[in-house]
Amino acid sequence: MVSNPYFWIGMKIFSHIFHLFYRIWFYLLVALPIIILFPILIISISKESWYPFFFRLARFWAKFILMGMGFYPKVKRDISFKKGESYMFVANHTSMTDIMLMLHVVKNPFVFVGKKELAKIPLFGFFYKRTCILVDRSNQRSRHNVFIEAQKRLKRGLSVCMFPEGGVPDDEDEILDDFKDGAFRLAIEHKIPIAPMTFHDNKKRFSYTFFSGGPGKMRVKVHDIIPTGILELEDKKMLRDQTRDIILKELLEPSL
Repeated sequence: MVSNPYFWIGMKIFSHIFHLFYRIWFYLLVALPIIILFPILIISISKESWYPFFFRLARFWAKFILMGMGFYPKVKRDISFKKGESYMFVANHTSMTDIMLMLHVVKNPFVFVGKKELAKIPLFGFFYKRTCILVDRSNQRSRHNVFIEAQKRLKRGLSVCMFPEGGVPDDEDEILDDFKDGAFRLAIEHKIPIAPMTFHDNKKRFSYTFFSGGPGKMRVKVHDIIPTGILELEDKKMLRDQTRDIILKELLEPSL
């Protein structure tokens, strides 16, 4: 083991430089496809009926970023999603890359429900606020509007994706935060199944800690769906806890 303190100082400096450029590289990868495809993207969002085409472009964008960052998704599925059916996709939330990984895994067109702050990101935010359902969790009216907007998308045959923790936990040592009720209320009201997923490595690969992360595997477990057809609204907490238990168990005892 090297005991020279200058060696460790040098390694720390090198690590900081690497992570600085790694973060810059990420945002370049986010922006580049948007710039190149900007005219096509504008056309694709000009009509609601064209959203599936926009969604295919979004999947290309996501795969481009994952590949460019050296992330290698490894997906284990308990089920394949049926074409033309609507689902409520949910997963644990630890990283900005959760968006890209969800788009990589799921082929069924869906819309994200996400925090309005992301709309401030240059270029990305322009399309984010026009294609996703934005929510200000501190505003009750905004939270109510989420249900109205989600109902419109579901009636058009789309699916919805929500991260039920309501955001990334402030404590990065926390394995899984408590789940909010919104996704489960929507799923019950519209009789669409919950499709839980567990993202194992996103926090390790690209967390919100600036000087961290790096290339490698991104393991995803796609769990069996949870039907909601016979459930009533008063069952939403039971459904919420059941879904959280499935994801938590996989995080504690990985199956891949």
